[in-house]
Amino acid sequence: MATGMVQPSIVGLRGVEMLVGLDPDRLEVLARELAWKRVPAGGHIIERAVDSRDVHLIVAGRVRVAVSAASGRHITYRDLGAGSAVGVLASIDDAGRSADVVAIEECLVATMGPDLFHRLLRESAPAARWLQKSLVRMVRELSDRVFEVSALGVANRVHAELLRLAREAGVTANRALIDPAPTHAEIAAQVSTYREQVTREISSMVKEGLIERHGHHGLAVPDVDKLARIVADVRRLG
Repeated sequence: MATGMVQPSIVGLRGVEMLVGLDPDRLEVLARELAWKRVPAGGHIIERAVDSRDVHLIVAGRVRVAVSAASGRHITYRDLGAGSAVGVLASIDDAGRSADVVAIEECLVATMGPDLFHRLLRESAPAARWLQKSLVRMVRELSDRVFEVSALGVANRVHAELLRLAREAGVTANRALIDPAPTHAEIAAQVSTYREQVTREISSMVKEGLIERHGHHGLAVPDVDKLARIVADVRRLG
């Protein structure tokens, strides 16, 4: 993994969810305690096969959390942006890494060892509360995905995934722009299907007006509420 070491940035740390509410003086000290680096697009931040317990703060950029099965099937769990933290589970239970984390675009990463991570949780009530909320959110997201894969058809899973992406991208006046959008192969990995099936469902959604193509790599959701109602109705029936 090619990386470039950089100087600490207290400004960047202010946007990290785990550290919101941390005293400015403590934040400045923490900035000097972290190991800072830039990771190019495609570079590994965490490798599942490597035994480590560090927690990595994504100060800038986007990352993908995924695993590759022995069969060669690539399964994506989630994409995370600036302000996120990865590597928390292994730091908590010492059971090893559960997934690879790869930079989707160039990332600025600040890394803390497990001892510093646990000290931060003891000293900072907001950080401890962030951890509680993060673990609950993770359980809910995984529960949703298990339900979708087990109970919903491919079309419904694609609908649910695009609704998730729309909300992550930000909704303004009931409209969302996903740009750049994941490739059809990447969406297929998210919803446990094949690229060809995703391509068919995307085309159907465009014809139905549920989504619109935007430029070369974007997708727009013109009526997020409508898509949300479709997903909610299918979930109730499922």
